[in-house]
Amino acid sequence: MRCIYCNNGTYLLKNGYRKCKVCKRKFSPQKIIRKQKILDCFCKNLTINQCTKESKYNYITIKNYYEDFRKKIAFFMEEEYLSRKDIKAYEEYIYLEHSKDPKKDIFDGYNFLTFDYGGKIYNLLMPNLYRFKPYFSKDGLNEIYYREFKSFLRISKVKNNVHNSLIYNFWNYLEDFMPKFKGIKRENFFYYLKEAEFKFNFDCQKLKEIV
Repeated sequence: MRCIYCNNGTYLLKNGYRKCKVCKRKFSPQKIIRKQKILDCFCKNLTINQCTKESKYNYITIKNYYEDFRKKIAFFMEEEYLSRKDIKAYEEYIYLEHSKDPKKDIFDGYNFLTFDYGGKIYNLLMPNLYRFKPYFSKDGLNEIYYREFKSFLRISKVKNNVHNSLIYNFWNYLEDFMPKFKGIKRENFFYYLKEAEFKFNFDCQKLKEIV
């Protein structure tokens, strides 16, 4: 078996690990196989429960791997955007869960800017709308604010005032991507948004290179 770090020969240790004859690093073939199976589930957009059934690994193990994958993806996408050459367009968007009523639950939405830079998508999460909810919900004016938000968000930020198809394609992708993850905590939405962003921009092979 070849070393996963330097591609040189290895020898087997008593505890099932292998150690490289050249770089002297140790690794577990079983852990590599486990990570690959869970990564395959992640690439196929399977939830943790779905991956548990397919891979036969326990929920906590898969949850930890998924969280690690998402953190690596978020870091990669931020670095990728910093190396951008050209921003072609951007638009503002509010994502609201399908189960929510836009006229009543507008402050439960997630507000972000979507950029088209060189044919790739990047999203910048804006300040949380939820912080306004206690102030405006008690006066029963949610629907009025919904109309104001809707009017504001339709103002095009695209050059030449032409809607950008890549940005709209991403929003459609996001609307299909998010509902399968039920009960996303607000503090974790950023990582799911970055996952969608990455999978829209790149294929699974790129993901394997990163993680």
